[in-house]
Amino acid sequence: MDLSRRGFLQAAALTAAASGLTVACGGSGSGGTKNGKNLTLWYWGGALSDKVVAEAKTHFGSAVTLTAASIGGDFKQKLTTTLAAGSSVPDITGIKGEDMASFLPNASRFLDLNDLGFKKISAQYLGWKTKLAQTSDGKQIGFPIDIGPTALFYREDLFAKAGVATDPDKVAALVKTWDDYFTLGTELQKKNPGTYLVNNISAVFNIAVGQGTQRFIDKNNHFIGDQDHIRGAWTTAIRPYTLGDAKINDNSWNAAIGKNLLTELGAAWHALDIEQAAPHTKGKWRVCANPAGPANQGGSYLALPKQCRNPEEAFKIISWILSPANDARGFTDAAIFPAAPAAYTTPAMTGPDAFFGGQKVIEVFGPAAKAIPDSYEAPADAAVMAPYMTELTNIEAKGKKPDDAWNDAVSQAKQIARRQGVN
Repeated sequence: MDLSRRGFLQAAALTAAASGLTVACGGSGSGGTKNGKNLTLWYWGGALSDKVVAEAKTHFGSAVTLTAASIGGDFKQKLTTTLAAGSSVPDITGIKGEDMASFLPNASRFLDLNDLGFKKISAQYLGWKTKLAQTSDGKQIGFPIDIGPTALFYREDLFAKAGVATDPDKVAALVKTWDDYFTLGTELQKKNPGTYLVNNISAVFNIAVGQGTQRFIDKNNHFIGDQDHIRGAWTTAIRPYTLGDAKINDNSWNAAIGKNLLTELGAAWHALDIEQAAPHTKGKWRVCANPAGPANQGGSYLALPKQCRNPEEAFKIISWILSPANDARGFTDAAIFPAAPAAYTTPAMTGPDAFFGGQKVIEVFGPAAKAIPDSYEAPADAAVMAPYMTELTNIEAKGKKPDDAWNDAVSQAKQIARRQGVN
């Protein structure tokens, strides 16, 4: 599995104390005081800028007392259990992007943000991101926090050693397609013995699927994980394996990223992973457009459970925290890539990045964010996708034949889909 910034930060999830926040376990719903003056916010470490949240307490202090809790552990499970119990429910809660689809069938547990004014400001946020938190009848459950536009991170020094162009625009022109990328990888490896093009093939599959408009289940709740668009993503993913350039054990990632990885496919927030794992490579990395177009990985939402004691004030709070200006601060404070394009032109995001050799990386991630395709993600999508990821690992780690792995992945995915009520 690839390192995720959210996973990377999990060990330090409880950051509230460091920023002066008061940690609590909620207090709304049937177990709280319904005076509307006390509001609770649940999120997880790295989901929001702690500085912005702390300032929100002061900014709205004359109207409400905001108590923010950074929740560690399995956030989705804790939120689901609390919502089902109906007591000690937070007035405002985060919802991880990968979990949003599973909450949509229970939209009645949340307030429709359109009723509180989101529709008037929704144009400030990326449409594809907003739609992923909408029900089929248009109810808006989630207010976008951030996104994860993907790109290609590459080692400028190793490209130069191979005599390959190193300028981001020129590299992007060399890797317009996945085939271009793999061909370039072969050339790079010849000049840099002992290096690898990708960390693992499941990373390629994840992005290749995300580059399309369809995933594993269609809008009519039919399984489509055996169709050409998924098979094509699978074929793309196993290509570097057949070329022999993808066999890196996940446990070696920290060492490989600073030594023998030529490129790394990932979202904007993955830059922090690379910088923290390989600080000695400062100045040697660059970023360019993803082969075959961008995908999205990660990004979350804020929502208001139906038990929210003061919906109007709670909506004002989340609108302020997630305004374009504060979104840009979230990027500066915690590498949270904004869902509001207006933030992309702010000084916080347009400056040069020293780790990437002074490159203005927003010039890559900004256009990528706007070009991510609209796609439908069913509630059971994540569960159905899991067997494909497992079988790709079996190819890479155990030498399983790709065709056998594909057949097993589809068979297992169909079984999971049926158990999840998918046709």
